[in-house]
Amino acid sequence: MSPSPSFVHQLVVQALLRFLEDIADISAGLAIVAPMDVRLEDHSVVQPDLIYLSQGRTHLVQEKVEGAPDLVVEVLSPGTARRDRGDKLALYAESGICEYWIVDPEERQIEFLVLHDGRYTVALPKGSSYSSEVLPEIALDLEQFWDRVERGFKR
Repeated sequence: MSPSPSFVHQLVVQALLRFLEDIADISAGLAIVAPMDVRLEDHSVVQPDLIYLSQGRTHLVQEKVEGAPDLVVEVLSPGTARRDRGDKLALYAESGICEYWIVDPEERQIEFLVLHDGRYTVALPKGSSYSSEVLPEIALDLEQFWDRVERGFKR
């Protein structure tokens, strides 16, 4: 049996879920937290920490998500980091997931990866703000986000 995620991992997931749910409410999209199976190919089923589907892709949700979401988020844990940066990164790119975020809660960093010609490239925030070039409804204030995570420790 795998160990459960750490407290900081869960705080990050909760803060990102709140952020994505707020966007989904406005844009008629859908934010989903793990565990939720995502079938990318006949032989590939994954459970990202978070999934976001824009309004035009919400039809992919059946008993599981059948196809590539617009955005997947993986929050690193010591036991998952290698797979999240290796096998999953390659699978997500091959499957056409247009944006992939890798969140390192220990370093307080998010890698924003955007699919271009079948490969991910790093998209850099401007100052403390990240705006997605492929999902215009998504804009994340990184200072506010990490402050929200910090506040979770103080409760």
